[in-house]
Amino acid sequence: QVQLVESGGGLVEPGGSLRLSCAASGFTFSRFAMSWYRQAPGKERELVATITSPGGNTNYADSMKGRVTISRDNAKSTVYLQMNSLKPEDTAVYTCKAEIPSPYDYWGQGTQVTVSS
Repeated sequence: QVQLVESGGGLVEPGGSLRLSCAASGFTFSRFAMSWYRQAPGKERELVATITSPGGNTNYADSMKGRVTISRDNAKSTVYLQMNSLKPEDTAVYTCKAEIPSPYDYWGQGTQVTVSS
């Protein structure tokens, strides 16, 4: 079955950086786009970034554009989110999603990112 396991979250000071990873299994990773979403307390989940495959075309939300980079390693079935210049308002649970056309949505369990001094 599809499994997505995020890692790399944690506590970081404003202006700091984090690199999130999402290890995928249970499907042909290289065939499907992957996305990162985030959900802050009391807010709706929002799309952060998407990367296609093949091609590796990327798309970013305006809220984080210029501060994040999504990438993927198809050999490792892993998608990454490099986040720089983090702000307190970036505090959220970050979750990866496999964009597999299906009646079901495939999400990871999420990783907490807290930006605070």
